[in-house]
Amino acid sequence: MEVHKVVAPPHKSTAAKLKTRLKETFFPDDPLRQFRGQPNRTKLIRAAQYIFPILQWCPEYSFRLLKSDVVSGLTIASLAIPQGISYAKLANLPPIVGLYSSFVPPLVYAVLGSSRDLAVGPVSIASLILGSMLRQQVSPIDDPVLFLQLAFSSTFFAGLFQASLGILRLGFIIDFLSKATLIGFMGGAAIIVSLQQLKALLGITHFTKQMSVVPVLSSVFHHTKEWSWQTIVMGVCFLLFLLATRHLSMKKPKLFWVSAGAPLLSVIVSTLLVFVFRADRHGISVIGKLQEGLNPPSWNMLQFHGSHLGLVAKTGLVTGIVSLTEGIAVGRTFAALKNYHVDGNKEMIAIGLMNVVGSATSCYVTTGAFSRSAVNSNAGAKTAVSNIVMSVTVMVTLLFLMPLFEYTPNVVLGAIIVTAVIGLIDLPAARQIWRIDKFDFLVMLCAFFGVIFLSVQNGLAIAVGLSLFKLLMQVTRPKMVIMGNFPGTDIYRDLHHYKQAQRIPGILILSIESPVNFANSNYLTERTSRWIEECEEEEAQEKHSNLRFLILEMSAVSGVDTTGVTFFKELKKTTAKKDIELVFVNPLSEVMEKLQRADEEKEFMRTEFLFLTVAEAVASLSTKGPSLNNV
Repeated sequence: MEVHKVVAPPHKSTAAKLKTRLKETFFPDDPLRQFRGQPNRTKLIRAAQYIFPILQWCPEYSFRLLKSDVVSGLTIASLAIPQGISYAKLANLPPIVGLYSSFVPPLVYAVLGSSRDLAVGPVSIASLILGSMLRQQVSPIDDPVLFLQLAFSSTFFAGLFQASLGILRLGFIIDFLSKATLIGFMGGAAIIVSLQQLKALLGITHFTKQMSVVPVLSSVFHHTKEWSWQTIVMGVCFLLFLLATRHLSMKKPKLFWVSAGAPLLSVIVSTLLVFVFRADRHGISVIGKLQEGLNPPSWNMLQFHGSHLGLVAKTGLVTGIVSLTEGIAVGRTFAALKNYHVDGNKEMIAIGLMNVVGSATSCYVTTGAFSRSAVNSNAGAKTAVSNIVMSVTVMVTLLFLMPLFEYTPNVVLGAIIVTAVIGLIDLPAARQIWRIDKFDFLVMLCAFFGVIFLSVQNGLAIAVGLSLFKLLMQVTRPKMVIMGNFPGTDIYRDLHHYKQAQRIPGILILSIESPVNFANSNYLTERTSRWIEECEEEEAQEKHSNLRFLILEMSAVSGVDTTGVTFFKELKKTTAKKDIELVFVNPLSEVMEKLQRADEEKEFMRTEFLFLTVAEAVASLSTKGPSLNNV
């Protein structure tokens, strides 16, 4: 077999290495490549299009596209209006704030967002987190003005954090919310949100402020005297209607408009029933009079000092991460379905800036909602103009139609919320996680039960903590396998995976499948020493010659630090004492360069013990001893 020479990597300065590392870390998509070799005018146009994606598709916009966007915009508006009112109540905010939040943010996103299908507005999870975290210190009933100020301030911090992630290109931070964590968290939150609606569905006046399942159920059954049969009947009827329309649309996607229009129809019918029969005088609680007009400015209500600064910053951080994760996940899902690209960093900036602007215009945390985006996509949305149409529809509602909602019963809003969040319980995904990874299933359960029995933020923190623990275990306990040869071939694979693979007498071949650093060097030392001892014992029992070579297959060792270099130096000393030669196979350029720098006396990076493949190493080493001639 021809043995290829292993050459040293080309020399690079420290500055060049740092530049390459930073570029690959923060700019893997190389956004500046589109400007290379272009005239200044083209560069200016492309820069404007990069910052404002609306400039990319606006010049080619046509009346045909407008017709599709108008239909989809009106369709999602029929869903956004009742959901906006409902989610604002879920966040313990005035219902009008939910409509404000469906007016300004979609306009900002239409200019800055890169998704064609994302429908922007309040979402149930962010509303639940915002309301529950702020209510721990401030009562929305006893001090509504302060609570509203803290909600707007939290929205500002959420937007600032989201936009900063996009500008600094630190979006990988949100990747720490794994799929298992999100599924468990959203399932638990859906249960809690649904249980919270028992207050409206049963007509209870005095209800617990806590969010965990035990206090909620305790409050329900301790106030049975407050249950209103009129409210229960109306709630059950509209809940069954909404669930039936949702089921119909899931079975027949072409009838998406049925479930999309059902919430607004429920609001209209229930409001008429209450008004005609004066049911508000017979135990049916209603929204009451809502303020007319467009969003009033709220920048003077933002609080950046005082005793509640830590609370709003923490609330903004948590709601910002959760809503950003949901928005980007939804955008990428529909982009993959329709075969176009969504820039994650642009999305972070767009969602962040719309929340910053929203905090100054009486809006709370908004993002792209899956239910509304699904309706938007199914309705035939072609561009972000559908968000503009929805926003204009909400504007008309704010200006002229607010008196019509005065008699809207709270029980119907509760039914709308239950129907919306029930889709967050993803049982097929949970079963798939169980089949694929039991530890991920444990993480999912911890998130689910943490949210249900502790609190929303504690459940999320426990799940993230477990995910990080798993990640640390993978870093500190990397995979390392013994390799054997497929007889008659040059193929070497894991002995424990492939039964036909055979060990080479006199040679121990180990594959390290992770970077070597301070976190795992001691583990690698102990495991390597154990395998050397076991191999020596096996050689003695089978009366082969002594172990003469230790081959380290290093194709998967992507990096090494100073502690990792020390591991290789100490391993060389250990093998030398046992009269075993240490052999390296295919060390990557960065690893090879560091090992060569550390090998000042040329002890363990000698060219005769450096090979490109395991097969070449074995073939070459077989000539160095009589015991290996038959390999």
